[in-house]
Amino acid sequence: MTIASHSNAKIAVIGECMIELSQKGADLSRGFGGDTLNTSVYLSRQVPENELAVHYVTALGTDTFSNEMLDAWQREGVKTELTQRLDNKLPGLYFIETDASGERTFYYWRNDAAARYWLDGENADAICDQLAQFDYLYLSGISLAILNDNSRERLLTLLKRCRANGGKVIFDNNYRPRLWQSIEQTQAAYTAMLACTDIAFLTLDDEDLLWGQKPADEVIARTHALGVSEVVIKRGADSCMVSVDGQTVDVPAVKLPKEKVVDTTAAGDSFSAGYLSVRLLGGTPTASAQRGHQTASTVIQYRGAIIPQEAMPRQ
Repeated sequence: MTIASHSNAKIAVIGECMIELSQKGADLSRGFGGDTLNTSVYLSRQVPENELAVHYVTALGTDTFSNEMLDAWQREGVKTELTQRLDNKLPGLYFIETDASGERTFYYWRNDAAARYWLDGENADAICDQLAQFDYLYLSGISLAILNDNSRERLLTLLKRCRANGGKVIFDNNYRPRLWQSIEQTQAAYTAMLACTDIAFLTLDDEDLLWGQKPADEVIARTHALGVSEVVIKRGADSCMVSVDGQTVDVPAVKLPKEKVVDTTAAGDSFSAGYLSVRLLGGTPTASAQRGHQTASTVIQYRGAIIPQEAMPRQ
């Protein structure tokens, strides 16, 4: 697949970011997190703004937590003009409880989060008109899962409009069963999504959970058959596979000693960002995957989804 590299390209990342509360012993800390937001930040950190502008598309409330999130994203160079503020909604919240052995338990409050309603806001049509002109639209399985059926259809219509205008759609499968009513509903939504996707990032464990366990080459063939031209198979600490233009390359991961791995929370999100930071600027699939592995292997050596800027790998 040919990736057109030109200056002033724009990517919109669509999804949900939540307030994060984490408790370890008596200590309680507050931050924010979300799969697509993690990808936005790590992508923004690795590309020159004049070559690829990174926009985040969601809905927030008008509360102080939402203000803090916007400020933090803007400090990261992520553009927020297409994020709506809804008077009667709040961001979702999740709580991480860590026990003495380091095991983590997650609790979520997100059923009425503002991000679920971004396609219902009064500015939604105008935002969709702008997004249809973007070079790239990126979203995840979670971006799909939080929407109702009507909003999901509107989103698919937007993706088709963008592709008709020459844009490319990028999808990360990120399957979370508890966000869906049934496996059949998810399979139908993912099939429709992949039918209008150009680059798919597929975590193999998620694919197995959704479709039943199959060898990686069968997963790749199934995804190409739905119309995806570039398939990236993510396999955690193992090598990744990239299939494009009839060729499949296997790119080894960065091996870390066990004691160096601190927190794998954003490993997959940061891999996708690293990959795109090279690929969307014209790099080869192999070089892109190497950057993906390098980014992810750095991120998992620090606690929290977003690591300090100074800890980012040198390019």
